[in-house]
Amino acid sequence: MIGVALGMDAFSLGIGMGMRGIRLLTILKVSVTIGIFHIVMPLIGIGLGLFLTSYVGNVASYIGGLILVMLGVHMLWNVFFSGEEKSPLLKTTFWGLLLFSFSVSLDALSVGFSFGLFRVNVLLAVLIFGVLGALLAATGLLVGRRVGGWLGGYGEVFGALILLGFGLKFLL
Repeated sequence: MIGVALGMDAFSLGIGMGMRGIRLLTILKVSVTIGIFHIVMPLIGIGLGLFLTSYVGNVASYIGGLILVMLGVHMLWNVFFSGEEKSPLLKTTFWGLLLFSFSVSLDALSVGFSFGLFRVNVLLAVLIFGVLGALLAATGLLVGRRVGGWLGGYGEVFGALILLGFGLKFLL
């Protein structure tokens, strides 16, 4: 479920980009790059979380839960109260693609950090994040090509609620 929540950002942004008309080869490049970043960023976060666990102990699980809650609240805040609209344009240059994938995967770094605190199956978690990130990005781009922008905000709300739920579960 957390993999879906992380991929919802890519999905909703993909809808916006897809509305501009995007080629299938570009969809493939964007999706694969996002999938790779959704693997690398949590690995970095898990490493940091494991390091912190050795120093903080039981308090670490509360920190991880708090991070998930803050991510969910931040996503909801952006959906309902952000006055600025996310740019649907994708620069398909190498650096533009890397920057976009990095920004979409930042929340995966934080989730990986909290997973490092809870000692999960690292290989399984990051593979799920990568595959779901790539699939949801591609789906969002394809949906955006077809239907327009009526679903984008709802996808991000769903992802935010999943993060909030897991964060609260770890805190309680």
